[in-house]
Amino acid sequence: MESMDEGILREFLSESLENAEQVERELVALEREPGDLKRIATLFRAVHSIKGTCGFFGFTKLAAVAHAGENLLGRLRSGERTLTPEIANALLALVDALRAILGRIEATKEEGDEAFEPLIDRLNQLDTAAAAPAQATVPAPANDVRLDTEGGATAPAESSVRVDVHLLDRLMNLVGELVLARNQLLLEVASSNFVDLPATAQRLNYVTTELQEQVMKTRMQPIGALWNKLPRLTRDVAAACGKSVRLDLEGTETELDRSIIEAMRDPITHLIRNAIDHGIETRAERAAHGKPEEGRLLLRAFHEGGKVHVELTDDGAGLPIERIRESALRQNLISTARAALLTDREWANVIFLPGFSTAEQVTNVSGRGVGMDVVKNNVERIGGAIDVESRPGQGVTVRIRIPLTLAIVPALIVTAGGERYAIPQANLTELIRVEPSEAADRLPLAFDAPVLRYRDGLLPLLDLRDILHTPSARHGEHGDEAVSIAVLHADDVTVGLVVDAIVASQEIVVKPLIEQLRQIAIFAGATILGDGAVALILDVPGLARHAGISVRSGVPGVPVEAILSEAPSAPLRTLVLCHAGERWTIAIPQEQIARLEEIPRRSVERIGERAMVQYRGGILPLVSLGAILDLKGAREAADAEWLGERDPLPVVVHERDGRSVGLVVESIVEIVAERAAVSASPGARAGFAGSMVVRGSVTELLDLEKLLGSSPVGRDLAPAHAGWGA
Repeated sequence: MESMDEGILREFLSESLENAEQVERELVALEREPGDLKRIATLFRAVHSIKGTCGFFGFTKLAAVAHAGENLLGRLRSGERTLTPEIANALLALVDALRAILGRIEATKEEGDEAFEPLIDRLNQLDTAAAAPAQATVPAPANDVRLDTEGGATAPAESSVRVDVHLLDRLMNLVGELVLARNQLLLEVASSNFVDLPATAQRLNYVTTELQEQVMKTRMQPIGALWNKLPRLTRDVAAACGKSVRLDLEGTETELDRSIIEAMRDPITHLIRNAIDHGIETRAERAAHGKPEEGRLLLRAFHEGGKVHVELTDDGAGLPIERIRESALRQNLISTARAALLTDREWANVIFLPGFSTAEQVTNVSGRGVGMDVVKNNVERIGGAIDVESRPGQGVTVRIRIPLTLAIVPALIVTAGGERYAIPQANLTELIRVEPSEAADRLPLAFDAPVLRYRDGLLPLLDLRDILHTPSARHGEHGDEAVSIAVLHADDVTVGLVVDAIVASQEIVVKPLIEQLRQIAIFAGATILGDGAVALILDVPGLARHAGISVRSGVPGVPVEAILSEAPSAPLRTLVLCHAGERWTIAIPQEQIARLEEIPRRSVERIGERAMVQYRGGILPLVSLGAILDLKGAREAADAEWLGERDPLPVVVHERDGRSVGLVVESIVEIVAERAAVSASPGARAGFAGSMVVRGSVTELLDLEKLLGSSPVGRDLAPAHAGWGA
C-alpha cells in the first residue's frame, strides 16, 4: 500500500463515503415508501460502486461486506424481498460498517482487524430467507440502534471539499495579480523609488481583498452537508424511544462557512435528540389527542439580516412549563422573587441554565442534567444566539442565529492595561466617549456599582482592566481623563465596557486558542495584528456571564433617578410597570402578581358576558384593567371590543386562595426596582395605594386587592373570587 498513489486513494475514500451516506439517506426515506423501486435501484448502484472500486485497491474486507449488502439489495430490486424493519436495520448496520472500514483506511491505509463476519452472516441469512409478507415499516427498537454520529469514519469527507472550476480560475488569476504586485513592490523598494509606492500599495490592497473574498467562498458549503446524516439519527433515536418520527428538511442549499457547519453539528444533534425524547409524544398519546401517530420535525435554514437562521420545530406536546418552574425552584436555579416575574416565554428559556433537567431518570438518550446549556454555550461561542418558543399541545420551536463565517471577521481593536484586544463588530452597538466635565453626571454609582446614563436608562459598566486583573484606576477615579466605553450586546444582554483606548476597526483572521486558554470564558479566540503581535478576541456573552449580568439587568431602562437619589432607608420594591388605557402608566407591586402572560386572542372564549381562557388545567377569567378603572366607558366588559387589536394579549395574573383572575392591560412596559417612598394622593381613584417617583416621573401605585374588592367589575367575578375585600 506504500506505493499507492495518495491522490487516487483520497478520491476513492471521498467517493465511497459519499456513496455510503447516500445509502443511509435513501434507506431512511425508503422506510416511509417501501415500494419506491427508483430508490431501491439507487441503493443498489451505490453499494455496487463501492464494491467494484475497492477491488482495484485490494480491500477484500470492504468488498466482502459490500458484496453481502449488494446481494440483499438485489433481492429487493427484483421484488423477491420486501423491506422490513429487520432488513432496514441490517442495511443501516452495513452503512456503519462501511464507514468504519473507510475511516480505518484513511487513517492507516489498512482495513484493520475488526471482524465483520457476524454482519455478513446476518445479511446473507436475510438474502436467502423465505420471502416475507409486507410488514409495518416503522423501525422497532433494536440492540444495535446507533444513537450518535461520532467516529473516525467521517474523516475522508472532512479532509476535502469540492470547488467549482470557475472559482478556481478566478483564484488563479488573483494569485497572478498578487505576484505582479509583489514584484512591483520589491522593485520599488530595491531602487528606493517610492514615488509609485502608494499606487502599488493600493493595488496590493485591492488584490488581497478580492483574493480573501474568493478564498472564503471556497469554504462556503450548503448546510445540507451537515443535515444529510440527520434523517438516520432521527430514525435511530425514535426507534430507541419507541416512537415514530419524520424529519423534513428545508433550505438545505443555504451556504455558510465550513467551520460554522462543524461547530453546529453537536448542537443540532442534541436538539433533535431532545425533541424526540422529551417533545414528541408516543404513538398512543398522539392518537389520543387526535394527532397523526407519526411525529414531525421540521428543520429549516435561511439567510436574513446578514446571518443564517436555523429553526427546529416539532409538533409535540410543548414544554412542560409547570415542571420547568418546579424543577428550577427545587434546584435553586431561579430565586423565588425572580420566579414570580417570569413569563411563560422566559420560563421556556430556563432550560438553557447549567444543570437544569426535568428528566426523572437517566436514559441513553438524555436526562443527565447537561446538554441544553452546552448547546447554548456552543452557539454563543461562534457568535450566535438561541431562543425557544413553546406552544402548549402544539410543539416547540428552537431558533438559532449564527454568522456566515468565523474565518475573517470585522473587529474593533481596543487597549487595556497596555495590551490590545479585539471585539467582534457583530457585538458592537456604539462607541461612547465621556469627557471629564460630563463624568459626574453620566457615570454615577447605583448601589456601589458603576453605571452609564444611556439613553433613557442606566447601563451596567464593566472595566476590562478589572476583569483582566491588570493595575489600573477604577471607574470614578479617572480625574481629568476621558472615559472610552464600548456598548456591547449579545443576544438580549447589553453592557458598557470601559477600555483605555479605542485603536481602530479592521478585519481580523480568527485563530483558535490553545487548550489551556479555551477554558477561559471571556476569550473567543486570538488574532495576529499587522505588526505581528497577538491580540486576544473577547467573548461578549462570556464577559457578561463572568460579571454576573443577566438579561433583565443588562438591558437599557433600569430605573434612574429614584435609585440614585432616594435614601437607603426607603424600602426596595420590585414593581411591574404597565400601560392602562390612553397609555396611562401605572405600577403594580410584584408580590401581588403571580405571573405575566401573553395569551393569543384565538384562545379567548365567551361564556355569557364574561371572557375566559383555558389556563393551566382550569379556567382563567379575563377582565380589562381599563374596564375596572372605568376608562372612557370601558365598563361594558361584555363587549369584546375591549380586547382591541392586540395579539397576543398582555395579561397580569393575580391569585388569592387558589383562585386567579387575568387583567388585560394595554402593554407591559418593564420591571423595575425602586427605593422611592409611597405618598398619599388626595382624590386618588379607588384601588390605588398612593404615588411614588418611578424613573423620574410620578407614578400611581395600584393595589390589586383593593381594586378587585371595590370595583363593580371585580365584584362581578364573584363567587369565584368572593372574599377579595377593599
